[in-house]
Amino acid sequence: MLYKSCVRPSKVIMANFVTLLLLIEVFAYGLRYGADGLNMNYYLMTCPFVEPVVKNTVNRALLQDPTLAAALIRMHFHDCFIQGCDGSVLIDSTKDNTAEKDSPGNLSLRGFEVIDAIKEELEIQCPGVVSCADILAMAARDAVFFAGGPVYDIPKGRKDGRRSKFEDTINLPFPTFNASELIRSFGQRGFSAQEMVALSGAHTLGVASCGTFKNRLSQVDPTLDTEFAKTLARTCSSGDNAKQPFDATSNDFDNVYFNALLRRNGVLTSDQTLYTSPKTRNFVNAYAFNQAMFFFDFQQAMVKMGLLDVKDSYNGEVRQNCRKIN
Repeated sequence: MLYKSCVRPSKVIMANFVTLLLLIEVFAYGLRYGADGLNMNYYLMTCPFVEPVVKNTVNRALLQDPTLAAALIRMHFHDCFIQGCDGSVLIDSTKDNTAEKDSPGNLSLRGFEVIDAIKEELEIQCPGVVSCADILAMAARDAVFFAGGPVYDIPKGRKDGRRSKFEDTINLPFPTFNASELIRSFGQRGFSAQEMVALSGAHTLGVASCGTFKNRLSQVDPTLDTEFAKTLARTCSSGDNAKQPFDATSNDFDNVYFNALLRRNGVLTSDQTLYTSPKTRNFVNAYAFNQAMFFFDFQQAMVKMGLLDVKDSYNGEVRQNCRKIN
C-alpha cells in the first residue's frame, strides 16, 4: 500500500473493517448506481490506471502539505452542493462570467493545482476520457484515507458541467447557520439530519478563518466555553484571516471534532449548534464515543453526496482542461 507508513496502523485496521461493511452496502445498491450511469469500474477498459494516478498524485501533494486533505474534501463538498458533482467549482472566471470559485464563500478554496496535476497526467495516458468531476471526487476520497480516515470506493462516470456562476453559491450553508437551518439546507439535497452531522465531521480536518467565527466573540455566547472563547479571541487578535484549527488534531481524520463539541469547543456557530440542538445532539454523542460508527456513516454520506445531480453525456462533457469549458 502506497505511503502506508503515513497512516497509523490502528486506523488502517479500523478503516479496513469499516470498508468491508461499506462494500456490502455498495453491492446491495449497485443497481441504483447503474441507473445513474455510474459504476465502480467505469474506467476499467478506457483508462485502467486512473485510480493509481489519482492516489499517487494526491499522496505526493499531501506529503508536502498535509493541510491539503481538508482543502480537497471541502472543494468536493462545495462542488456538489451547487450544481451537483460536476466540477463546476474548478472553472476559472472570464471577462464575461464570474465563476463559482470567485464567490465570497469559495475564495478560501485551495488545492486546484492538485486537480490540475492529475488531469494533466491522465490526459497523457488516456486523453478525453476522465472527467474533472470524477477526479475531484476521487481526490477527496483519497485525501480522507491519507489523513487516517476510512477507505472506500465511489462509483465513477460523472460528466463535467458547462455552467459555473457566482450567484449560484448563495445555496452553500453559512457558518452562522443553526441546526434547523442546516437540517433544512441539507434536507433540500436529500440528506437526513444524521447524514448532515456525519458530513459536518469533515471538520475533523482543517482550520477556520477568524472572519467566520468572530461574531461569537462580540457578546457572551452561552454555547461557547469561556476558556475556549479566550483562545478564539487570541486568534482573532491577528486579524480576520487568522486561522483557528477546528480541533486539536487538525491534520488527522478522527472523531476528536465531536469530542470538542461536547466541551463547547466548537469553532463555528454551525459546529457547536450540532451539540446544542436536541435535534442533532444524540448523533454528536454517538460519534464522539464511537469513531467506527462515525467513519461508517461518513463514508456512506460521502458516496451519497457524490451522486448529487450527476451530469451525463447529454448535459455534460469531459473537459480537456478542468479550468475551462471545452
